[in-house]
This record gives sequence, structure tokens and C-alpha cells, in this order.
Amino acid sequence: MEVINDNSCSWVNDLNPRVNIQILSSDLNCEWLIIGAGYTGLSAARKLGQIFPNQKILIVDAQLAGEGASSRNSGYLVDTTLNDGFTSNKELENYKKKADIYELGIQVIKKFIKEYQVDCDWNECGKYFSSSKLQDKKILINFSNTLSKLGYEHSIMNKKELSERLGTNFYNIGLYTKGGVLIHPGKLVRAMLNALPNNVELFENSSLLNWSTFKDYITCEFKNGKINTKKIIFATNGFFKSLGIKPNFNFPITLTASMTRKLSNEEYMSIGKPKEWGVLPVRPMGATIRLTRDKRILIRNTAELYNPFKMTKINLEKRSINQKIGIQKRFPQLPKDIIQSSWSGIVSRTRNSSQIFEKIDNNIFAAGSYNGSGIGVGTLFGEQIAIKALGESSLEIETIEKRNEPTWLPPEPFLSLGIKSRLFYERLRARSEI
Repeated sequence: MEVINDNSCSWVNDLNPRVNIQILSSDLNCEWLIIGAGYTGLSAARKLGQIFPNQKILIVDAQLAGEGASSRNSGYLVDTTLNDGFTSNKELENYKKKADIYELGIQVIKKFIKEYQVDCDWNECGKYFSSSKLQDKKILINFSNTLSKLGYEHSIMNKKELSERLGTNFYNIGLYTKGGVLIHPGKLVRAMLNALPNNVELFENSSLLNWSTFKDYITCEFKNGKINTKKIIFATNGFFKSLGIKPNFNFPITLTASMTRKLSNEEYMSIGKPKEWGVLPVRPMGATIRLTRDKRILIRNTAELYNPFKMTKINLEKRSINQKIGIQKRFPQLPKDIIQSSWSGIVSRTRNSSQIFEKIDNNIFAAGSYNGSGIGVGTLFGEQIAIKALGESSLEIETIEKRNEPTWLPPEPFLSLGIKSRLFYERLRARSEI
């Protein structure tokens, strides 16, 4: 599994470049090995380092730590979701189970930020589910009924209210939820990287080529060395399938997004000087879009079954055309050449939008498949999979394990045909919402 680093993501480029990057170049032994250094892997490593300050804990990533999906998302900490996969949560009990996990995710991020005094542009401003189609009001009314039954504070908004808050006349109907947080994902994951205990050793740009078990050890082979470990935690999320982790229960989806440069004072005034906001689509393949604290516009409006390891610059530029169109639809008064950077990122999906959190085999554990909601849930699952790997339990684990298990996926080529067909169908339904 070899993933290519690039400098195309604005969130990452906001950060100071790191130095002293350590690449695995010899054979090592350890008590604990964590594969993947995003929210989940870093949280698992931090927890294990705190519990076992005298044990050797290694964490390895195929690219630069924290610069994969953890820094390439839209920066939403969600408490509720309308579209978090290909199936909707129609049963209230199941929706509540998922919402409980989201709430735990928000709380674990809050605790981390307070403990380590992290500045990640935290903003508890809530979020909007919005559409340009008035007929989507029925969807939002049904969603409102669900939120009311669960006690979530929210309100349905018309075109005028949305225009005043968002600075665009594009949306005709929307639902605002008070819960939910906007953050700078790059700053948060960088803080997690800096918070690793001294007994945790990090190796980057070190791709896992193969892994196997023999007696009481797991052996992982890399390009320039191998690691023998007593226990292993896989936290590779969108790359689970390529490593043979629950391959019949998850699949990767490639998303692409763009961000503008900072708006000038005149441009900012032209859209009404709104406060920071985030919009999620009513229709699954519609655009996720937000105005950042420093007056940039981010838009994500493509999702596809694509090679997860690398997207060429030419292909990325083709997809960024959709982002340019999406921004022009919403803010026609802004310059057409306002996009500063475009990037791709990988999420892991399951058929029923549930997450993977389990013991795979003796001393082998995995946490991931967050279906696009990985900031809070990924951090929560990282800490708790470490506890589960100790053979212990917690109230958080009890809540996590109440969720529905991921459901089985059909074999290839039927799986890819089904995913592509569904994406095509949802793309047609949401073509006005890009």
C-alpha cells in the first residue's frame, strides 16, 4: 500500500512544514503496533502510551502523519446526519444509537482540546442542511420530526432566512441544527501528532506491503524493514480493503474538494459579511460547502469509485471544474478564478453506514469505516479500540457496540457495478445541487 503525498490541500498548507520525518529503515520488535496515523491511530497511540509508559509502541503511516483524510475533510464535527451513506436511518432507535456515538465523539474532542490547549478554530455554530429544490421540504420535515423526537434543537428555514445567514440566494429551503461544530481539521490532527507520548515512535512514508501471523507474533513487512509485534491495531480507514481488513464489509470512496483564497473585504461585503457557516446537502450527492473563519469558501461536490492511492493532477483539475461551477452558482458576484487549491481524499463506507470496531483475530484489532464522519468518531474509536485491545471495557465501548454491525457486501464485479450505479443515480438526483 503506497500512498502519494502532495501539497494540494489548503488545510495542510496552512500548517508549518514538519521536520525530522522518520522513515522505517530497519527491523524492529514492539509490544504494540498501530498502522495508520490519522485521528484514530494517533488517538490509539496516545491512549496506549499513557497506559503503558514503559512499553515500546510504534505507529506507522504510508504517508505523512495526519495528512491523509484526517486533514482533507470539510472540518465538520457532526451531532446528527441526514445523509451519512447509501441508506437512510429510518428507524428511530438505530438513529439514536448513531447519534449517541456522534455525541461521544464531540465530547472526546472537547476533552482533548481542553487538556492540550489546542487552537483548531473551534466554532459551535451548528450546521445547515439546505437545498435549492422546494420539493425537498418534505425530506426536511421528516428529518425535523426525527430530531424533535430525539430532543435536538433545530429549525426549518426559508430562502430569505438562509440568504441572510449564508450570503447566497441559491438555497430555497433548509434546516438548521444547533448542535455540531466547525473546526480546522489540519490544526486538530497536527495537535494530536504533537501530543504523542515519548514512548510512542512514529514512522512515516513507510508503506505496509504485507502482514502475517505466526504463533504469538504479527509480522508486518515494509519496503525497508519489518516489524514484529505482539498486538496490532489497524486504523487505516479508507485503505482497510487493500490490506485485507474486513474486505467484504467496507469499500473506499474518493472525494474531491476545492478551497478559494481568502475573500477580499470588498468580496466579503458583496456576500453580506456572514459569520462562519457550514452547509450539508439534503440530497446525498449534493455539495458540502462552508465559509471558514478566515473568509475562504470550501466546496466538496464529487464522490466516486476511484483508485484510492493516487489521483493525477490532470484528473484532479477535471473534477475541480465541478467545484468552480458550484461556487459560481452560489456566489456569481465572486471572481471565476477564485479557487486556490483542489485535492482528493479517501473515506471508507459500509453498506448500512455503520462503523468497524472489533477484534479481527487474536491480538489483531481494527477501527474505522466512518462513512464521512471521522473527526469525532475516529478520535473516539481510536481511544476505545486501545482499551478494547487490553481486554477491558468502558461505557463508551458499550455505547459503540450497541450500533448495528456492518452488513455483508456482494463480491466483485457485482459490488463495483452496484456502487457505480448508485452513485450515478444519486448524482442525477442531485445534479442541480453541485
